[in-house]
Amino acid sequence: MPLMICLPLVLPLLAAASARPLAGRLPPAVASWLLAGSALVLAAASSAVLGLLGLTALLRIPLAAAAAGDMSVQVLSRGAPASLPVAVAAGALLAVSVTAAGRALWRRIGALAAAFGQARRLPGGAQVVVTDDEAADAYTLPGWPCRIVVTAGMMRALTTAERQVLLAHERTHAAWFHFLFTSAARVAAAANPLLRPVASAVGYTVERWADERAAAVTGNRPLAARAVARAAMAAAADPAGRTRRPVAAAALGIVGAGMAGGMAGVRRDRPGPVPRRVAALLSPPPRPQLLLLVLAVLLVAVSGVSALEASRDLHGLLELAQAAGR
Repeated sequence: MPLMICLPLVLPLLAAASARPLAGRLPPAVASWLLAGSALVLAAASSAVLGLLGLTALLRIPLAAAAAGDMSVQVLSRGAPASLPVAVAAGALLAVSVTAAGRALWRRIGALAAAFGQARRLPGGAQVVVTDDEAADAYTLPGWPCRIVVTAGMMRALTTAERQVLLAHERTHAAWFHFLFTSAARVAAAANPLLRPVASAVGYTVERWADERAAAVTGNRPLAARAVARAAMAAAADPAGRTRRPVAAAALGIVGAGMAGGMAGVRRDRPGPVPRRVAALLSPPPRPQLLLLVLAVLLVAVSGVSALEASRDLHGLLELAQAAGR
């Protein structure tokens, strides 16, 4: 199979392997933009290549070749970038990919519409709304503008200074529309499941983005680390309480996951997101690493260029097949 066809299909594996290191080494805002954008480009490039391969399978059917302009099936078969079984499998994978991405996008749009409605129905006109719920929770509800919901239980769990950290954290989510980053990454991961680690990394980096902004606003990194840890422990003390948040907020994933994220690690040798965030806040803020960023951007660009070149090659093959079929 030609290299230009292979690269867009293989590079998502490299992106999945490098997502966590990039999330930890780059400044969170830069990492969020990079990973979310990369997920979209890589998903689009891999889907385009699957579509090109599937098209070569379709055009090898005599009736389809005739309908497309009396193309020579023999020329198509000789010049096709992959065997017929591989091309058929690629077409089937594309159908699954488009269906999964469409469903994910539809669910996201529905959740966003519901969240916008819930944000409008919240009482008062202030951005921050404190509810009477005794369960400790805090989340940003997408809307125009976004609203921040904090429960009375969460307010009691934190000191006055820690509340300032929490509000600065949630205001960063609202100001930068972080739900769009996570939504884009999750739709891309639905289209290409290899990108699921990238989508998970985006969920982490937007939280780190909000953490770093809260630390900058308060001017106290240890305070920000302590607020993140205490908020998470308060939420973990009543895990059933978070099930009472609005359905749209839960469905959007990022809203509400922030200060009340889980403390547990996925594995004993791999700490969960909140311990990693606390450790990052207790360390100096990450510095921009231009070389690492350039390499990541170049790899994503290679995937897009490869898909475009594969499309150009297929166009040349179709013209040759049309000329031979006349």
